[in-house]
Amino acid sequence: MAKKAAVYYMGTGRRKDAVASVRLTPGKGKITINGKDIDDYFGLETLKILVRQPLVATETEGKFDIIVKAIGGGISGQAGAIRHGISRALVEADESYKAILKSSGYLTRDARMKERKKPGLKKARKASQFSKR
Repeated sequence: MAKKAAVYYMGTGRRKDAVASVRLTPGKGKITINGKDIDDYFGLETLKILVRQPLVATETEGKFDIIVKAIGGGISGQAGAIRHGISRALVEADESYKAILKSSGYLTRDARMKERKKPGLKKARKASQFSKR
């Protein structure tokens, strides 16, 4: 008996230096990030809400199991990248979600990045204290 191929939808999300590869499979709503449950991975409740926003907007909470591989950036950037990846995967799953997600702003890539360090300064804009003498 041949094995039935598993149906899944992929989406890549980016925010700052964070990149999240998201895989949606039909299931009960379990979210796994880098091998850990979402409650173990994110300590702050606001980040968990941020990740679930596309699912709430499209009313698909509990319909998909989500497996995420997030790399780079900080915890907040990764949460934003995961939200972007979930949104893209949902559009791949059902094209009718595109209008809802686009109007909510979940499909738009947040282009804000860390500003580069300039020569002669300590950081991007921080200079040593000015003294007249």
